[in-house]
Amino acid sequence: MCYGVMKKFHLSEEEMNQLAERYETPFLVASAAQVEDNYRFLRQHMPHVGIYYAMKANPTPQLLERVAGLGSCFDVASAGEMVQLQALGVAGSRMIYANPVKDRRGLRTAAELGVRRMTFDDASEIAKMAQYVPGADVLVRIAVRNNKALVDLNTKFGAPVEQAIPLLQQAKAAGLNPIGICFHVGSQSLSTAAYEEALLLSHGLFQQAAEAGMHLTDLDIGGGFPVPSREGLDVDVAGMLHTIDRAVARLFPDTAVWCEPGRFMCGNAMNLVTTVIGTKERQGKPWYILDEGVYGALSGIIFDHWSYPLHCFGHGARQQATFAGPSCDGIDVLYRDVTVPRQHIGDHVLITEIGSYSTVSATRFNGFGLAPVLIWEEQPEAAKRQEQESQPVAQEEVV
Repeated sequence: MCYGVMKKFHLSEEEMNQLAERYETPFLVASAAQVEDNYRFLRQHMPHVGIYYAMKANPTPQLLERVAGLGSCFDVASAGEMVQLQALGVAGSRMIYANPVKDRRGLRTAAELGVRRMTFDDASEIAKMAQYVPGADVLVRIAVRNNKALVDLNTKFGAPVEQAIPLLQQAKAAGLNPIGICFHVGSQSLSTAAYEEALLLSHGLFQQAAEAGMHLTDLDIGGGFPVPSREGLDVDVAGMLHTIDRAVARLFPDTAVWCEPGRFMCGNAMNLVTTVIGTKERQGKPWYILDEGVYGALSGIIFDHWSYPLHCFGHGARQQATFAGPSCDGIDVLYRDVTVPRQHIGDHVLITEIGSYSTVSATRFNGFGLAPVLIWEEQPEAAKRQEQESQPVAQEEVV
């Protein structure tokens, strides 16, 4: 299989409608095979970098099981995530407690489940980690700059670079085991420049640590690798990963380096099937009300600053329209002034690339239920598609 270009999981109109005959909308369809493809794509193009899947992006059990079976480790942020992985048979040694601010429950659970690797970015965390997980392996998280990231994580997280070595020394004095540096350039980074700058900063800190008598062995380069949104993706992802991998191999040939992809692993692996439940006209333009909105699986529109690809079917006249969710809140507007065929009550609408930071922030506001997640490979339509794709393509006779 060629991994030079990332694939996407998209239901066809026929597959969407067949599923909607069996399941009441709204529902999501996740492809474990697509997540595996994404994992293998990342491993192929960054062979010098290990993977800790950031399960906060999408903790659907079947997806976790698939990547765990491939050998992935996991980035966890809470006791709940550790317990979920433990129930799936993932050992604590395959987790990193990567939330820079930890609560007592999380630390107690880490100690119970053998999660001994964790990150921090402030001296106030040291005593807590030393109390609950004595001798834990710790990495200090540094703040890095990246003005081109969709979501800037370095305003809230990351110690100033000049504090990194003193913090590691304080951790060592408290009985912890300082093993490395970590950083995160932010979400949906479209350039390698921020990674390369952060790698150079980290390389300098490794040298400073050695001069201070500390031998660092681990480097965590975070996530942030881009995936397509409704606007597409004008970047060579394979080339981007290859460039980062070359910098890692050159600067850290003897260091255990890993990344923490979330969106990259699952963003293009899930579709939402929703239905038009109402039509209105506002200022001379149609509005279509769907049975899912920003308080449900489309919560990422607000919380993740994301715009998911919208697919409407039909052959009627195309016109600009607005789509809104079912809640009684005026903020529940999904798409404005998009050109689509005329829609009618009962028509199904497909939304793709909705695999990350969607179901995890959905609520039951107004009493609406959470959209269930179906696994594509468990549906008969998946087997039918696979059979069709395996059929040899007829060759035209050349005259």
